[in-house]
Amino acid sequence: MLGIDRRTLQAAWTLFLFALVLLVIYNIGRTLIIFALALIFAHLLAPVVNFVERIFPASVPRVASLALVYIALIAALAATLVPIGSRISDEAATLAARLPDALKGDPLGNLPFPRWLEPFRVQVTSLLRDWFSDFGQQIGPRLAAAGTSLIRGIGSVLGAILIPILSFFFLKDGTHMHDAIVDSFDPRRRELVDNIFSDIHLLLAQYIRALVVLSLATFTFYSIFLAVIGGPYPVLLAGLAAVLEFIPAIGPLAGAVVIVMTVAVSGFGHLVLIVIFLAIYRIFQDYVLNPYLMSAGVELHPLLVLFGVLAGEQLLGVPGMFFSVPTMAALRLILIRLRHRRAA
Repeated sequence: MLGIDRRTLQAAWTLFLFALVLLVIYNIGRTLIIFALALIFAHLLAPVVNFVERIFPASVPRVASLALVYIALIAALAATLVPIGSRISDEAATLAARLPDALKGDPLGNLPFPRWLEPFRVQVTSLLRDWFSDFGQQIGPRLAAAGTSLIRGIGSVLGAILIPILSFFFLKDGTHMHDAIVDSFDPRRRELVDNIFSDIHLLLAQYIRALVVLSLATFTFYSIFLAVIGGPYPVLLAGLAAVLEFIPAIGPLAGAVVIVMTVAVSGFGHLVLIVIFLAIYRIFQDYVLNPYLMSAGVELHPLLVLFGVLAGEQLLGVPGMFFSVPTMAALRLILIRLRHRRAA
């Protein structure tokens, strides 16, 4: 009929359904982000919940263990984040007050330049002023817009409330959800689906916990080092670098650039020492700490990581940058499982 065979119609129908699914996923992206963050939060709390559950007698329901973990988590966050947040706020206010006066004079006057770079001191100072001017006029508003998009991505206050609630249900009924999804497939494919779920669960658990450990390590090492050498704004700069660790590839580099620029404008005399520390710490994290913490399933080529981060930013903003690497790694694991099944 009309020169179109059945196989062509099936291929066209498959492509149409695939495009429809992508369109639906794009339109409900905010909801998917909330559920994904809840799943990540559940992966972070799962080891603690399992540990508490092993301590309690078998007669104590899992809900009691979850409630205890949530109460302890709220208390720990309140005891930790409140003083750190207050210190960061004070340092940010101090930086904002001192920055205009520092830029009016010679912000690099106290810094020793190499002999070959001394003739370019005026040009470097002018470039630094232009950079901070652009920061205030363009980059600053873009960062504010990125923060706004991040808040919108998780649904503002409602999303922040829903994430721990959804995580509670994931932790409470996760095993039943897993079994129900696997049982809904054909019996011949249940083993494959179960293996895929296990791979993705292990990937997410190791990836998210590794990011948290890397972020905490960055905050600890940066704040201690800056405080020991008497560097400016140690908690503020360390906190910024720790947050940027959650953005693959681009985040750590952006954090290092901001630290160097801020220290240079502040007139601190040991800028070279800070640059050396940043380089050594990055080598330690990328070649020692990161490979030890990260799962083997997250081994992606740096070009693919950069592509995913940039594409994720265009699709979903800051949340897209965060989810790009685990999404690509999960797709890689699924393709590997399907290839092994076909070969078998």
